[in-house]
Amino acid sequence: MKSFLPTSVYAVLNYAIALLLISTLWTFDTIHIGGAALFLPLLIGWLQLIMAIFAKNELGFLKVFPMVMHNVNDVIMGSFLMCSPWVYDFHSKIWIPQVLFGGALFLMGIFTVGSPFLKKDHELQQGGITPDQLV
Repeated sequence: MKSFLPTSVYAVLNYAIALLLISTLWTFDTIHIGGAALFLPLLIGWLQLIMAIFAKNELGFLKVFPMVMHNVNDVIMGSFLMCSPWVYDFHSKIWIPQVLFGGALFLMGIFTVGSPFLKKDHELQQGGITPDQLV
């Protein structure tokens, strides 16, 4: 597969998903459910917003975090968010926003240009990254 999502589009989507995750308290009424359904989207939304501000891309303000780190964190947080309704057993009340936003984060982390997930070993070594550093 080939990366197809430019970092400029990724930056816009990252801010949008971060703000949507933070707003799930009100838009999907998770404030009445409480527990992990309330705090996980809120926590991951704030982490995404902070990482977007610090990212080395077109819309990052402080440009500290490399995009490789950001992509890896997106895949980890997205997969965790997708599984959270079943792990924390609130899937009978709400699961759609967690799966949608978690899936979007997961796919963004994989298909952004420069993502380490679609590069071959020799491409990583030319960029100064060895396969051992990804583990």
